[in-house]
Amino acid sequence: MQKDFKTFEEKIGVSFNDVALLRQAFTHRSYINEHRGETIGHNERLEFLGDAVLELISTHFLYEKFPDQTEGELTAFRAALVNAVTCAEVATEIGMNDYLLLSRGEAKDTGRARSVLLANAFEAIVGALFLDQGYDVTKTFIATYLFPKIEDIIRKRLWQDSKSTLQEKVQETEGATPYYSVIHEMGPDHDKHFIVGVYVKDTLLAQGDGKSKQEAEQEAARAALEKKRW
Repeated sequence: MQKDFKTFEEKIGVSFNDVALLRQAFTHRSYINEHRGETIGHNERLEFLGDAVLELISTHFLYEKFPDQTEGELTAFRAALVNAVTCAEVATEIGMNDYLLLSRGEAKDTGRARSVLLANAFEAIVGALFLDQGYDVTKTFIATYLFPKIEDIIRKRLWQDSKSTLQEKVQETEGATPYYSVIHEMGPDHDKHFIVGVYVKDTLLAQGDGKSKQEAEQEAARAALEKKRW
């Protein structure tokens, strides 16, 4: 499958020295399984690197932007800034969905499953940028597309412990305690993604996804709070 990655480079204002790295960042494992002649690998190693680079650059940004916040508050800010939901939002906004290289089966997925793929690809792009362009260019990319999200995160208080807030609200209004259950998990053992549902009296309130059960539970709680307008 031919993709015009030059258009994506123009979109983000970066010209890769090694375009193969850019292609790899968009290549899902399932695509390789269907295209045995593909010489470029899938994006999981780049995602692994990009996750670490994203966390470092975001930590530095938050440390400087919020000099009066505690370590715990900064950690909560960072978790909300670099989670799968935010990364998928940015990936969608910069048009990454048009360049994903997926198997026919994966290409049919939409909704939460596609969001997970986009979040992974975003981290892989960060890893590819870091290898190809270095720290400063990667930092500029993240600062341009991801860091503006922090304003919305602070305004909507998305960094708060949504599970605790939801529990208080449900106990107050329903006289019950919400509980969480894994609906689906995907990916290899070293890169699991979870979709978790939050329930009250056996009724599903909302779903959330994340790279850990804890992150997915927080997203489910946040979605429930929004749904209930709490």
